[in-house]
Amino acid sequence: MSTGLVANVVGAVLAVLLIVYLFVALVRPEKF
Repeated sequence: MSTGLVANVVGAVLAVLLIVYLFVALVRPEKF
């Protein structure tokens, strides 16, 4: 595995987590 591929996978996972976090924050603001 190349370093670039690992960086892309990590970046994609972080992006998905951020989108999910923002979506949950919008849908259930009482939890934040």
